[in-house]
Amino acid sequence: MSASIDLLCRAVAQQNATDLFIREDQVPRMRIAGEIVAAGEEVVAEAELANFWKHCGTDPDTVKERDVSYVAADGTRFRVNLHRHLGRHAAVLRPIKRDVPDLFTLGLPEELLRRWVSHPSGIVLVTGATGTGKSTTIASALKWLNQTARRHVVTIEDPIEYLFDDQECIFTQREVGTDTDSFSRGLRSSLRQSPDVIFVGEIRDAETATVSLQAAETGHLVLSTLHSSNVTDTLERLSGLFPSAEREGAMFVLTGQLIGILSQRLLPGVDQNLVAVVEHLQNEGATRKWIREGDFPKLGDFVARGDNLNNRDFLTSMVEAVNAGRISVETGERASGHPLEFQRALRGISGGSISA
Repeated sequence: MSASIDLLCRAVAQQNATDLFIREDQVPRMRIAGEIVAAGEEVVAEAELANFWKHCGTDPDTVKERDVSYVAADGTRFRVNLHRHLGRHAAVLRPIKRDVPDLFTLGLPEELLRRWVSHPSGIVLVTGATGTGKSTTIASALKWLNQTARRHVVTIEDPIEYLFDDQECIFTQREVGTDTDSFSRGLRSSLRQSPDVIFVGEIRDAETATVSLQAAETGHLVLSTLHSSNVTDTLERLSGLFPSAEREGAMFVLTGQLIGILSQRLLPGVDQNLVAVVEHLQNEGATRKWIREGDFPKLGDFVARGDNLNNRDFLTSMVEAVNAGRISVETGERASGHPLEFQRALRGISGGSISA
């Protein structure tokens, strides 16, 4: 493999970059702390990038795009998306990490998440936009489980983002496209592998949602993600995955199997690092009725009340982050989308919820 591309891969690790962008005849770039920066000054030649495609088992002359894995010379594993840009070859590489952060260092509600993943069965959903750290949150929770419980954990991911070494738990990690054809097929297959915990990388369709509910009903703990902005949006999107004829039954099952929803965002911190702010709901009591009936506005008001530590809205999290000196007032105000309501909350005046 090209020495220059392996040098770029090494630089990714050295600078803690999350992505490496390579395009033929252009200077490569990296994403560091959310920002795109140049990776050196030398361009990557067309022949060099075409050779990289071949090394990844892809014909650069006939294939337009493909997701693959790549192991650099130093042993670092990358998920790779090969694609074309204006007819030219390109690639985006993301390192697959072994160093899973602790829940505490992520600034997440660690006690809540530990309690949720200690359940013998049910569903935990972590939601947010692309790049908000959903997979990292679940990996951190699984790291804690790996240190404290004896379980068989099956992960079905597209792609695998963290590699786990067996400690108290044993891990079976499967990648869509390499080890299984789809989330739903991998999930069905996992039920025959004696799992205790199943991590489904993303619920994208009705079939995956249905099998996830079935897995929870039959005594498994299911962890998964959705691309949704907050707690109520998550439930609306999940409900919308099902055909109308199946929706009522599916939501009835969800009311009994849902443990909790954690929605998260990443905001620029005062120290230039990214800071996680969260909204979360623990499903219990009255929330089951509202979920079953689809009364999501009432559920949103309940989360915003702030009288139960198991439930918290984004507004409260942003105000706490400002008061703790982790984000600036300007950042919180801008991220809230409701400056006046944010300022009222900052002064301790109760107003209502902010949906991200």
